[in-house]
Amino acid sequence: MCKGIEAINKTSKGELNFCKNCQQFHLEFNNIYFEFSPVEYNQFRKYIMFIETEYWEHKYANANVKRKIPIPTLQENLVLMFNRQEIKELKALVTNKHQDIFNSYLNVDDIDYTLIVN
Repeated sequence: MCKGIEAINKTSKGELNFCKNCQQFHLEFNNIYFEFSPVEYNQFRKYIMFIETEYWEHKYANANVKRKIPIPTLQENLVLMFNRQEIKELKALVTNKHQDIFNSYLNVDDIDYTLIVN
């Protein structure tokens, strides 16, 4: 692990750090860990910021999966899947606006709960 790590941002599910020694960004989110060069981090950040959650939720509306928003990787058989709340928090993590996600009201779509009427 690097010794010159500086914390950039932190949320309830992740943390973004930068190492001055190796010039790498370290992004930990849920159970995923990334190491990015500055160029790779900027590309990842741009990709995350332009994800259209409504499009993916509509496209996979009938799929029997909990997470419907894919982020492809260079490895053909690996796709990272996220839900709306995770994407929102990931965006907050990479834009240094973590207070926005915690100081806002929940929308009905933001609540992940299966209601069973007896």
